[in-house]
Amino acid sequence: MTFSKLFLQAGRDEAVRRFHPWVFSRAISRYEGGLNDGDTVEVFDHKSRYLATGHYHNGSITVRIFSFGATTGGPVTPDLAFWTQKLTQIRHVRQAIISNREQTNCYRLVHGEGDGCTGLIIDMYKGVAVLQAHSIGMHRERELLTEALKTVFGDELKAVYDKSADTLPDEYGKTITNGYLFGEVPLPHPVLENGHTFLINWQTGQKTGFFLDQRDNRALLARYAQGKNVLNAFCYSGGFSVYGLAAGAKQVHSVDVSQKAIDLTNQNVAANFGETETRHEAYTDDVMHFLKAHDHQYDVVVLDPPAFAKSLSARHRAVQGYKRLNAEGLRRVAKGGILFTFSCSQVVDRELFYNTIVAAAIEAGRQVRVLHHLSQPADHPVNLFHPEGGYLKGLVLWVE
Repeated sequence: MTFSKLFLQAGRDEAVRRFHPWVFSRAISRYEGGLNDGDTVEVFDHKSRYLATGHYHNGSITVRIFSFGATTGGPVTPDLAFWTQKLTQIRHVRQAIISNREQTNCYRLVHGEGDGCTGLIIDMYKGVAVLQAHSIGMHRERELLTEALKTVFGDELKAVYDKSADTLPDEYGKTITNGYLFGEVPLPHPVLENGHTFLINWQTGQKTGFFLDQRDNRALLARYAQGKNVLNAFCYSGGFSVYGLAAGAKQVHSVDVSQKAIDLTNQNVAANFGETETRHEAYTDDVMHFLKAHDHQYDVVVLDPPAFAKSLSARHRAVQGYKRLNAEGLRRVAKGGILFTFSCSQVVDRELFYNTIVAAAIEAGRQVRVLHHLSQPADHPVNLFHPEGGYLKGLVLWVE
């Protein structure tokens, strides 16, 4: 199979040689062959030496690389055998990470650049693969990826669902309809995470249906929740709430502005503790309004908001938002209590987030100590050469 070729300017190939998975438009010298968005393209240096293969898109990030010549020894063809081998290797790593499948049967199988599959997310929910493509090229591989998944998982795979319509470039995304690529299962689909039951609906839920990236942090919360009053703000599906209740919390309050999220939280609480669980109360309210309107003090407060900024232009406003939110959250923490606080805004790096929380503590007038620095779990790996993949950052604070 012959692919179009792209040549880099002299001196602009260092990033690719260092395994960064993106080629930017300003680095390109010329093309050979016609190119359309989503096409597979081979990347060469200015002396026509092969460097990598990826998917082309006419934009700032012109190529998203999924194979490097320094690793493969030469050009590759992204056929069924290629994707099967790649997914087999990735699954092997996941089997080491998620070792107790009787307790946890939902996890991230493919995490984009972190797994050498830039533009691709695949989450596994007890035999169902939910695929989310962020590039046209990766979305065009969906049929091959489905066949590769069937080969890798065999009878364990019950269905593959494509949920890419909202994550693809606008014009292309408008032509896409989410739906099953293989099989079908009834919804909601119950899964286990560390022995706790969660009801997943990838058709109507956010992302692929569940925030798998907080698994380890939810487990950490359980260490602090026994006998405590817990506030789970921005609760979405109630993950932190379920863990807190299971750990023996005295009372858990869940807050989210979305009634749909509150309904899902209540369903997950009921799935684990029954319809008559009295230790849990859920509130449909804006979190800032809730924090300001109630003077209740909590032993443990969780602040896990959605991304406040998705571009550099919005970063300053996002930082101010994190500062106000955390200052108000700190005021609701009882003396000697704990605050779990997070940011999933990629453009707010770890240092900036830390400094923002410092400013919030000064504004709230609280003496604070850092107990834990938090991140995403091992099934959301970060490519050493693509630090941008480390989006989730968090702190656990002890408040005097």
